[in-house]
Amino acid sequence: MLKYRMKREKSPGLPKVHAKEYQFMGRVWVEGKESTFLGFGRIVLLERIKQHGSITEAAKSMGMSYRHAWELVDSMNRQARTPLVETATGGKGGGGTRLTEAGEKAIEFFWGFHKRFKKFLEQEMEHFPL
Repeated sequence: MLKYRMKREKSPGLPKVHAKEYQFMGRVWVEGKESTFLGFGRIVLLERIKQHGSITEAAKSMGMSYRHAWELVDSMNRQARTPLVETATGGKGGGGTRLTEAGEKAIEFFWGFHKRFKKFLEQEMEHFPL
């Protein structure tokens, strides 16, 4: 279960479909060679990095420690064919963080996948016999 408060949905990453008093629920994620590669929380983190241009600010906006956010970004980058996030250290021009094209594609894919999963739950609920 996610520990972070997400503003996107009331129940993060858990599409729910109601039929009478029952609900079909589920989570989707992409498992990688090490562990989870992409999931609801990781995608929200990528979106927040894009929004804030900073891992620190993205983590703060999610109520997450910088260390944990960095570990998630590092894990995604290690497991991806090409990095999803690029960082630049500070200096005269300042540092910052940005999503790569692969990071943008990961977000787009995941939300499409999530939408199709929700549709699947809706279709299956129609056949629920109880």
